[in-house]
Amino acid sequence: MRVSGAPASNPSRLVGVDEPVALLPEPPRFVSRGGEKLAAALARFEVDPTGWRVLDAGASTGGFTDCVLQAGARSVVAVDVGRGQLHRRLETDPRVESIERTNLRHLDPLSVGAPFDLVVADLSFISLSAVARVLVSAVGPQGRLICLVKPQFEASRAEVDAGRGVIADPAIHRRTLGEAAATMQEAGAAIIGAMKSPLKGNDGNVEFFLNLVVGEMTGPDVDDLLDRAVDERESR
Repeated sequence: MRVSGAPASNPSRLVGVDEPVALLPEPPRFVSRGGEKLAAALARFEVDPTGWRVLDAGASTGGFTDCVLQAGARSVVAVDVGRGQLHRRLETDPRVESIERTNLRHLDPLSVGAPFDLVVADLSFISLSAVARVLVSAVGPQGRLICLVKPQFEASRAEVDAGRGVIADPAIHRRTLGEAAATMQEAGAAIIGAMKSPLKGNDGNVEFFLNLVVGEMTGPDVDDLLDRAVDERESR
């Protein structure tokens, strides 16, 4: 709260009838909107990363990194192809190791500390399918992966151009989600959950999460999981 433009830090302060009072919005929980997306996925998939070592693939500002740390992760290796993007608060956090200018296609997971307990991925301008084997090889047996699937980076160039960068057709959502899921399965991960992200991307694109575990296991019907994810109520 601000009174006459100044923070109201004294609860006993008397406020004049002609003084302007403004209620300030709650500060964001995470350094970027990505944290809110992942928090919803952790809750839906009932994943508790307390004490886990985590690889954040495509860290950018660090929303996913911030989220898993607040959820109890022991440490995070944050990898991104860019540089200077990670939020200062995370950059100076001793639990975070930032690895910049690194193309995930060419990443050797052992060189960054694999195996991890959990891999989280939020990739832009690259298909999840292009790095599926790298991501899966970064976790140990029964390790977990939570990957954001962005149809605009999985669809064909013609489909993206037709929508001016926004993929609105549920049929394309379902196809691209299925293709991403299939490549993750081929790489050795089982699909045990899927959901629509509660928040759209900054460009208005619908996004999806895949919940995966490494190793052979009998899980739910994957086609049914993906169908239900695409049919979920529209994202905000």
